[in-house]
Amino acid sequence: MTVVHLVRHTAVAQHWSGRCYGQSDVPLSRDGRKAARVLATEIPKLGARRLHVSPLRRARFLAGLIAREAGNVELVFDPRLAECHFGAWEGRPWDAIYTESGDAMMGLVMAPDAFRPGGDGETTFAMRDRVMAWLSDAVPLQTGPVVAICHGGPIAAIRGTLSDAAVSEWPSLVPRYGEVVTIEFCGS
Repeated sequence: MTVVHLVRHTAVAQHWSGRCYGQSDVPLSRDGRKAARVLATEIPKLGARRLHVSPLRRARFLAGLIAREAGNVELVFDPRLAECHFGAWEGRPWDAIYTESGDAMMGLVMAPDAFRPGGDGETTFAMRDRVMAWLSDAVPLQTGPVVAICHGGPIAAIRGTLSDAAVSEWPSLVPRYGEVVTIEFCGS
C-alpha cells in the first residue's frame, strides 16, 4: 500500500473565475500565489523526494516553490495529470456555454464514455483513464509517499474510481484550491 498525496493547485487569476479553463494555461491570482507560498512550506513535510506535476503553469508554479523550499526534490512533469480538455469550451464563460448548450454539459456525468465537451473535448472516461494510468505507473516507481500537483478533475476522477462512486458524484469529490487529498493505493 502506497500513500499518495494529491494536491490541487491554488486559486487562478480572478478574470478566469466563471470561465471554463480546463487545459488552458491560466495564471494564478495574487491570493493563489500567496497561498502557494504557504503550501510550499508544508508539502516537503510529506516526505516525497519526487513530485509528479501537471505541465500547466498553475501546477508548475507551486511545484517550483516546493522544489526551492525542499532543495532535494525531483520534478517529474506528466501530461496525464493535466485537467480535462474541454474542446471549444476552453476559455469561454460557463454562462455562455450554458446559454448555447443548455443541459448538454450534463453529458460529462450522464454519458462519461461518449460526451465530448465543446464538440471536440475529452470524454470524462478518457480523462479518468489517463490519470489512472499515471497512478498505476507512478506508484511502483517510487519508494515512500507519492505527491502529485494537479487539478480538481483528475483528483475527483481518481477518488471516484477508487471508491467506486458513480460519475454523477465526482463533482462533489473535487477538492478546494490548495487542498491536499491523501489516499492509499495498492496498485493495479
